Amino acid sequence: MFPVVQFLIQGFSFWLVIQVSRTLKLPSGVRIQEIIEGEGREAHEGDLVELNYVCRRANGYFVHSTVDQFSGESSPVKLFLDDNDVIEGLKEVLLGMKAGGKRRALIPPSVGYINETLKPIPDEFGPRRSLLSHVNEPLVFEVQLLKVL
Repeated sequence: MFPVVQFLIQGFSFWLVIQVSRTLKLPSGVRIQEIIEGEGREAHEGDLVELNYVCRRANGYFVHSTVDQFSGESSPVKLFLDDNDVIEGLKEVLLGMKAGGKRRALIPPSVGYINETLKPIPDEFGPRRSLLSHVNEPLVFEVQLLKVL
């Protein structure tokens, strides 16, 4: 439920609904903001999921995305939600998320790309190099869960 404020202007009564953007901070330091809850299947440990994402530095600078910013075409990635394959912070973001949902998360380096084999990672040399040059700083992921397979 959002806070509601009533105010009067020249004898007219108005109601204003204030939407507050809240984030959930996990014990690992990951901060999650639910943008769209989703209505499909919920993702669990060990599931194969298909998703689109945009990765940015904490200052907002673009790093990598599965969605082309000009054409809007996407190249979704498939990830197994296990301990060995995916960066821990992103896995925490995806667990409990429902298909069709969208979340934004700030992932600290301690649960980010702690090695170069963790996914998601771009296939192309330039984007991969760009991403790996920022592994020691927090990254912002905006994730849209397309399917739980």
